[in-house]
Formats: sequence, C-alpha cells, structure tokens
Amino acid sequence: MAKDLSWHVNGDAGNRLHIGAWRFDGDGSGPRVHLQAGVHADEIAGMLVLHQLLPRLQACQDQGRLRGTVTVVPQANPFGIGQFRQGRVLGRFHEATGQNFNRGFDQSLALQRPANNFAQWQKSLAQLALDADLMLDLHTDDEALPYLYIHRRFWPEQGLALAAALQAEVVIVWDEGGDGSFEETVINHGSPRLTATIELRGQADVSDALAKQDADGLWAWLCISGVIDEVADIAEWQGDVVDMGCMETILAPCAGVLVFEIGLGDYVEEGQRFARIIGRPGDPHSEVILHAAQTGRMVTGHRERLVAQGSVVAKFTGTRLSEGYNGGPLDP
Repeated sequence: MAKDLSWHVNGDAGNRLHIGAWRFDGDGSGPRVHLQAGVHADEIAGMLVLHQLLPRLQACQDQGRLRGTVTVVPQANPFGIGQFRQGRVLGRFHEATGQNFNRGFDQSLALQRPANNFAQWQKSLAQLALDADLMLDLHTDDEALPYLYIHRRFWPEQGLALAAALQAEVVIVWDEGGDGSFEETVINHGSPRLTATIELRGQADVSDALAKQDADGLWAWLCISGVIDEVADIAEWQGDVVDMGCMETILAPCAGVLVFEIGLGDYVEEGQRFARIIGRPGDPHSEVILHAAQTGRMVTGHRERLVAQGSVVAKFTGTRLSEGYNGGPLDP
C-alpha cells in the first residue's frame, strides 16, 4: 500500500489545514519522482489528473511492476483552496501577505524556524521534493495551449520525451529565475535529473476526458523513464520551442471589453491585429486595436473578457528577444 505522507499546518486564523500526500515505493531500481498540483489553488486541472493517477499507481505497486518511488501531492495548497470570495477561489496570491503562492520557496526553505504558517507550508512542501530525481509541478494558465516551462539544462535531452508524452504544443526554455518558484528551488537545493512546470491548458479545461489524456501521458512518461515496468510508445514531438526571453507578453493599454480576433494556437505576422479593446461600449472611437509584436503563435489568452489596464491579454511565441523582457518569470 502507498505510504500516507499527509501532514497539517495551521492556517492564517489558526485553523488546522490538511495536505494530502502519498508515496508509492517500488523495488528501488528506478528513479525517485515527485508529482504535485495546485500550488496555485485556482488551477484545478492537475488535481483531477493526479486523482486519476493515484489508483493506477496503487495497482502497479500491488502487481510488483513499480521500479521507482513516486510521491504524489494532488492538492498542494491548503491556504489558497480556502480563499473563496463571492463564489470564486482566489488561489494565486496569499491574501494575508499578498505573496504569489509559487514564489519565495527558496527563502522559506532556508529558514531554520519559519516565522509564520505560510513559510512553514512552503518549507515542508519543498523538503518533500528535494530528493526527487524527476519533479513535475502541474499548473494551468488563464486560457492556453498545453505547454511546458523547462530549464535549459534539461532541454532537449531529458525534456523532449516529457513534451511528447504530454502532447505539449509549446516548450518555453528558461535560463534565469531568482523568484524562488517551486521548480527553481528544487533545482537549486536538490540534484534532479529533470524538473518541469507543466501548464495543462486553461483554468476552465477541467474534465474527465482531458484528465485521462494527461494521466495517460504521465503514465507513458513514467514508463519510458524507468519508473514503471511497462513498455510505452510515444509519438514524435511536433511542437514549438522558444526561449523565454523571446516570448511576447501583450498588456492591455486600457480597460474595456476584450475581443479576440484569432484563436489559441493561431500564427500571426509581425504587426498583425489580433484583438481589440472597447473602452466605452457605444462609442466607436474608444476601440483600441492590439497588434502582434513579432511573428509567432498565440499561446495564452486572458480568460475574462472585461480587462483592466495592465492585464496580460495574451502571450505569443517569438524568434527574437522581446523588447519588453527584463529577465525573470513571464507572470507576477
């Protein structure tokens, strides 16, 4: 049986919060794997994927076909999952501190005695993954194609099979971080053979069918990685790879009604219009046209169709360094 590694932390109000975690031990001949979802608590798709994967791992262990060790944390963030406001979960930022839930893990890990419950949660979660050979952190974007973030040291040798197994349409390769994301912290404090952040499409893309497709992809990747004693075939990867600095992030120059004129995955030429914002509906002079900064492919779009000034409208691939890129992550 899987070993229950679940633990509790105290919430912001002193309430007891639960984090479910399980470890499946194989015969020791395969790598150690850490899989988690929901660090951003409003990104649900990965939670369902890991929920579907757990019984398959249990059956594999029972049948003696598990070679590696797999740790699974399906809903990693008990703070964010409780931040319901007016019918919506606000799971990207910690309300009490304003901190992005996926930032500052390295600082919390370095603390001998974390000063608050939030930092203690970050430290405990990071410690669980530090001995992993392979670590995957499951996220989603607003509306998006399936894509991966991966450090250059892992691309393409270790990461290509993962991209193919998950049918990722885009791989974004990064070199520098400095924000203490979970992935970066595991790289800096562990000795992984591969870490990656997987963006499982958009926040609304939660269904049994999509979860099964993604769980099947993870299963195939676990097989070809020597974790499971099973033969799996994956198709050749046909997606796009782009350096993070070449990604174009388009911000809303004004508030208003957002109207996309192309769809996710479409290609654009430099200067091509792809959306407009209607600042004052009823006034045709209030329409602002948005144009592509360079030739590329639309990877993400803003989920809400009423945007605030400065909101991320869309992200595109590119082939040259973006004029707006200043280093670090794409999103705050």
